[in-house]
Amino acid sequence: MIKKISLIGGISVALLLNTLLWSQEIIDGIVAIVGDEIILRSDLLRTSQNLAMQMRLNPQTQVEEFEKLKKDVLQNLINEKVLLVKAVEDTIVVEDQQVEAALDERIQQLINQLGSKEKLEAYFGSPIKNIKKDYRDEIRKQLTVQAVQQEKLMNVKASRHEVESFYETMKDSLPDQKPMVNVRHILLELQAGETSKLTAMGRIREIQELIRRGEDFGELAKRYSEDPGSARNGGELGFVEKGTLFQSFEEVAFQLEPSVVSDVVETPVGFHLIQMIEKRGEKANMRHILIRIEVTSRDEGEVLDKLSDSRKRALSGEDFGELAKEFSQDLSTKEMGGDLGWLPLEELQIEAFKSAVDTLQVGEITHPFKTQFGYHIVKLEGRTEARKISLEGDWDQIQDWTLAMKRQNVLNEWIEEVKKDIFIKINEI
Repeated sequence: MIKKISLIGGISVALLLNTLLWSQEIIDGIVAIVGDEIILRSDLLRTSQNLAMQMRLNPQTQVEEFEKLKKDVLQNLINEKVLLVKAVEDTIVVEDQQVEAALDERIQQLINQLGSKEKLEAYFGSPIKNIKKDYRDEIRKQLTVQAVQQEKLMNVKASRHEVESFYETMKDSLPDQKPMVNVRHILLELQAGETSKLTAMGRIREIQELIRRGEDFGELAKRYSEDPGSARNGGELGFVEKGTLFQSFEEVAFQLEPSVVSDVVETPVGFHLIQMIEKRGEKANMRHILIRIEVTSRDEGEVLDKLSDSRKRALSGEDFGELAKEFSQDLSTKEMGGDLGWLPLEELQIEAFKSAVDTLQVGEITHPFKTQFGYHIVKLEGRTEARKISLEGDWDQIQDWTLAMKRQNVLNEWIEEVKKDIFIKINEI
């Protein structure tokens, strides 16, 4: 929970931090102190690199531009910390249920993007519980900053005169409306089929039989396990805390007594045999043998055949949206008939997707093509060409820009005033 402190108290604590921490800035990597908040050099670098990637700026070859970017990022991070300090002073509290709701929404977005809870856990190499733990503090701070901004800006509006004035002043520098496409798609994930699962199960059963005959679990792990991180150690994982492994793995593993070997356990990465070594409360040391379920060319062929069949049905007159509802594995668009809405063509991030769409005429459907998410077919529902932006045709967009600029100016002026009463120390970056 956010605690209320006085401005004087905040400065006193910051001065104490300055005394105790600033002398160790190189060790701790502290690049700035804002009230009770610190900004680490690693946070500055990570944020700057992420932004540089979005801007297609190469830090290695565009050194001067990247250094300027880092300075701008640092000022933004300082402003965020100022708002956090202000939230403490004004006793603005984000309730736990708000954090959990936002956290659940964020996790669901990730699940929708990747296709399933199991795929999310496999992507992060961690169970949902740990992923939430990693995100929780970040979400709380984001909501707190938003709450401070909303309180300050809730009454800021843009009048018609301001919108018209913005347009007249900025019209020569406003971007053109970009080419847009309206598309639907059907996605089929590339998954191991029953034949691949049966093959992997057969292999793990053979290893299970060797264990039953008395062969050493650790030696078999070294010989057969397909987990490169643990195989060389005889499958040993070391002491791990409950809640850090796949749920299906843990449900079996933590029930085992020392030396006991489990039956076959399935997780998102394959089939396992698990042997308990030692338990210490909520932690346990165990070893395992993993046999992965590999996707074969036969599995890939089956996916392509299904998509090709859906394409033929759509070309024969069946509704593409209804086919998407029936077959697509993109959970975020499935119930909307695969509708991805209107998208700027040049901003499509997946090159294979962009290339496929760019060749279509309205009403046409691509042949199946592959991305990192699986195989797709796409139908082009509509297309608009680039054009100059106009006050009559794009009033809502121009109004949004006007309001955003006005609110940003109000916020910046207010933050500069608030900074005068907050201890801020900036180190060389």
